[in-house]
Amino acid sequence: MNARKQYLEQVGKDYQRADENGRGRLLDEVEKRTGLNRKYLIRVLNHPHGQQPRKRRRRRAAYGAAVVTALVEVWDIFEQPCGQRMVAVLRSELDRLRQLGELRCSDAVADQLKRISASTIDRLLRREKRIRQLRRNRNPNVQRLIYQKVPVKVAADWDTREIGNVQVDFVAHCGRSTGGDYIHTISAVDIATNWWEGQAIAVRSQQATKEGLNQMRSRFPFRIRELHPDNDSALVNDLLWDWTQQERIRLSRSRPYKKNDNAWVEQKNWTHVRKIVGYRRFDNTSELRLLNEIYGVLRLYKNFCLPTLRLRSKIREQGRIKRVYDKSCTPYERVMGSRQVDRKTKQQLRSTYGALNPAALYRRLTELREQLEAISAGKSQGYGKPSYHGPAIRISKRRNPVGAVA
Repeated sequence: MNARKQYLEQVGKDYQRADENGRGRLLDEVEKRTGLNRKYLIRVLNHPHGQQPRKRRRRRAAYGAAVVTALVEVWDIFEQPCGQRMVAVLRSELDRLRQLGELRCSDAVADQLKRISASTIDRLLRREKRIRQLRRNRNPNVQRLIYQKVPVKVAADWDTREIGNVQVDFVAHCGRSTGGDYIHTISAVDIATNWWEGQAIAVRSQQATKEGLNQMRSRFPFRIRELHPDNDSALVNDLLWDWTQQERIRLSRSRPYKKNDNAWVEQKNWTHVRKIVGYRRFDNTSELRLLNEIYGVLRLYKNFCLPTLRLRSKIREQGRIKRVYDKSCTPYERVMGSRQVDRKTKQQLRSTYGALNPAALYRRLTELREQLEAISAGKSQGYGKPSYHGPAIRISKRRNPVGAVA
């Protein structure tokens, strides 16, 4: 050990006098002879006599805890602005706040607050934002008081065996432009049974949404226990909140910008709406009537005749996810096999099912789709991105490959 130390000290003297190429050759030789790590050798040879590099002194903080405390108080008073806006607030309002007795701080702290820069404000407030779990709000106008009443619920919170938990969403039939008024489809699906209902409304207003949900509610073969929309203002509002409280229906919502919280209804938006009526613009009463006729046939065809799969579990095995599904069956069969539905309702469903002809339903659905296409074929679709019709959807002879508004 002493021999190696003496050797490194002698080599260190040559290392100090050598140029860049010479140092490289010395490092190669020393690394080969000693077997030590190259980075360690560089540190040792730069300080051959055991001298350690001086620790860099940290600059003394210019703004102490008193400045940060006063800054947070002013920041809260003016609705937590960004650093650039906060600079203007401190320049113009700090003295007034001190005179009014809203802010108590020394003259030295006040002078520092007036000199502080925007980037320093953001840096000093970074910890406070992290503690409060604040993030940049991409749409500050949507955070209304109603959102404090409606609780957030994620996909993992659902009891997938309880019938009556319904996810709701809008599907916009705006074509290539969102300008003006156009028809929206209210799409709703029960999580436990996959029972789907759809209703077209003329405009996306709160009153029209309430009436549409009321009509859909009577068509479900069970009591709706909970409605779960996204954060759309037409679905989360005081009117709908009062209606759900009156009807004893729970109301929850998904997290903002998290579409997976509404995974069940998002899937039905594609399979039950877009694949059936496509991406055209619908905005008149004839199209509204035809859409509701289509949904009247489609609900019977999808709920009584077409089996669906339900995910039972997901297991990770050697880096792969193995999905286990229940036996495929129709929503009607799931409702009939549940003990949560009364006998009278099951008897009515059994009578409805006995009178259905799947082939006739499919032919009627095809006929209504052709009528809807004929009515909307010659209309202007507005301006914007071309529509993407998806696989197996033929709206016109020419297909446009670019995405459209969902």
